[in-house]
Amino acid sequence: MSPGLADRTAHFVDKAPFDPGLSEPGGAESDSFYRASALRLTWWKFKRHKVAVVAAYVLLFFYGLVPFVEAVAPYNQTKRNGDFIYAPPQPVHLFHEGRLIGPFVYPYRFTFNMETFRRDYVVDTTRPQPLRFFCSGDRYELWGLIPGSFHLFCPPAEGSVFLLGTDRLGRDLFSRIIYGARISLTIGLVGIAVSFTLGLFFGGLAGYLGGWVDNVVQRVIEILRSLPELPLWLALSAALPPNWSPILVFFGITIILGLLDWPGLARAVRSKLLALREEDFVRAAELMGASKTRIIARHLIPNFMSHLIASATLSIPSMILGETALSFLGLGLRPPVTSWGVLLNEAQNLAAVQLHPWLLLPIVPVILIVLAFSFMGDGMRDAADPYH
Repeated sequence: MSPGLADRTAHFVDKAPFDPGLSEPGGAESDSFYRASALRLTWWKFKRHKVAVVAAYVLLFFYGLVPFVEAVAPYNQTKRNGDFIYAPPQPVHLFHEGRLIGPFVYPYRFTFNMETFRRDYVVDTTRPQPLRFFCSGDRYELWGLIPGSFHLFCPPAEGSVFLLGTDRLGRDLFSRIIYGARISLTIGLVGIAVSFTLGLFFGGLAGYLGGWVDNVVQRVIEILRSLPELPLWLALSAALPPNWSPILVFFGITIILGLLDWPGLARAVRSKLLALREEDFVRAAELMGASKTRIIARHLIPNFMSHLIASATLSIPSMILGETALSFLGLGLRPPVTSWGVLLNEAQNLAAVQLHPWLLLPIVPVILIVLAFSFMGDGMRDAADPYH
């Protein structure tokens, strides 16, 4: 064979590993998109929803405080300051007479007004009192188990710091709001756990089995949905024994909120299972001998888990609002338990709103949490179907 013919018949062999994505339009990046799991596609689409991402960071911040409220709050939730009853908020300053001192507050001094029978607080701007950070302050027991006295920041050595004012007993409102976050935020998570357990169980049975089971579950749901929600909350909360401990009342309110929230989720689960139970993969699982419980738990529910997560983020705010409303009306949690609803209970009368408007500040975190859950729920609902 001539040298020229040998060159024409020679074949080039690339020894590099074969990558099928390089042969498709868009290269490896496009291939990673088409081969990505549903969970990863949902996460990619959720990240594009900027408002939902910001709301998720807000919720992460609030829930990150829950385990460490004792260290974040400058005072113990029950500490009383008898010299500062209904004291207005103390603003934090950085500069005093043109000099940078750092975070500090000006002390209060009060005089009793005999005409209005109120304490008039006057700010003493001649004595700046720097705040202390990473310091030792009021003693506490973390989660009622671990004793400690470390605080993120403390009042001045010979002064006070009431960032949001005090109540009728001289208790720091900022510290009580921080402590109340633990109860108000936890009750939503525990309540949704109860609601999801009941909703998935009854909705799964009704959607997969059908027949008389579906009819019974549907009638129970219709009866519960026909009852007015708020009066039913009030009636069940009033039925709790008054001699129960605060922990039992907490779990009682949680169970009540969970029991009244599951019908909507059960209907959503039922409708999804009615559509999915006719799919080929369900038939294949049945032919292989899988039990009904395994088919529901391992094959059907995971196929719309993203929708369930989105529903959960939209249900938690309603439970937080439910606890706040019940505690505000005096039928929910009661002192010495501290929640945002318990704090708002002290601002029921017009005098408190007119004379001490800072007592309404516990409504601010409630609004922030509800809006954050709503925005994050909208983003997760849009990302739940990442192929569209």
